[in-house]
Amino acid sequence: MVTLSTFMLELRGDVRNGYPPIAYHEYGSPPRMLTDSHCHLDDPKYAADLDAVLDRAAAAGITRMLSIGTGDGPPELDRAVRLADRYPQIYATVGVHPHDAAKVTPQSLDDLRALAGHNKVLAIGEIGLDYHYDFSPREVQREVFKEQLKLASDVGLPIVIHTREAWDDTMALLGEHWKGPGIMHCFTGDAAQAREALDLNFHLAFGGVITFKTAENIREAARIVPDDRLLIETDAPYLAPIPWRGKRNEPAFMAETARRLAEVRGVTVDRIADITTANFEHLCLRSRNVTRYTGVSDGN
Repeated sequence: MVTLSTFMLELRGDVRNGYPPIAYHEYGSPPRMLTDSHCHLDDPKYAADLDAVLDRAAAAGITRMLSIGTGDGPPELDRAVRLADRYPQIYATVGVHPHDAAKVTPQSLDDLRALAGHNKVLAIGEIGLDYHYDFSPREVQREVFKEQLKLASDVGLPIVIHTREAWDDTMALLGEHWKGPGIMHCFTGDAAQAREALDLNFHLAFGGVITFKTAENIREAARIVPDDRLLIETDAPYLAPIPWRGKRNEPAFMAETARRLAEVRGVTVDRIADITTANFEHLCLRSRNVTRYTGVSDGN
């Protein structure tokens, strides 16, 4: 039986030989299933080859993807939903990124509430605060964040958090305005911050940054996360793991992140696949009557 671990040896071998990152032979059985809990498949960087990207993902064992529905901000908030309607292996979130908070109107919030009722919308996000770029005024970011926390609570969906150089304000607002579950997307904090997020009932999602040489503080955080709070993601097309750092990221590359995360935690890659998939299903799928797509034909 071919496992995700042996698939990664083949995939990395292709890279060394100068081939695109995908295996070129048939396996007797598919690699173990992984879920990419955060990617941006509506990004224009995939406009020319999305079907090929999804084929490579399936070959790497990534058979379910959560496409983040923030796009370019209001008024167009349904781009990920349209992808989810088109592809069975893609699910969606809806939300307004903090970069776009200044674009929000009452109609934007009404549109989000309506989209949240879609059967394949699994979370509200990514939402939060970004004080690095300040593309929207900080006070506006905070107000829009609170509005979306209320919306998520009203519709009964988990949240996906973006926080950059705004940890204290993000945690303060969550502590005051949020009581439900959620995901700390692309967690890049230290062990102390990981414990803060865990105390607020969050799952922590680790992406390609965990493979970077300078990311020891993130790896230390990844070591302490309980099995039942661990997720994995790409944030594709951003933050590709080594050995593809600097190139366009895609879900297939997450298999390398899984391999590194397994090393950090002292377990097998297949164990990482099992627990992160189960966690995603428990957090995001249990309240939705949606198909658990595996990419494997039932023969009918």
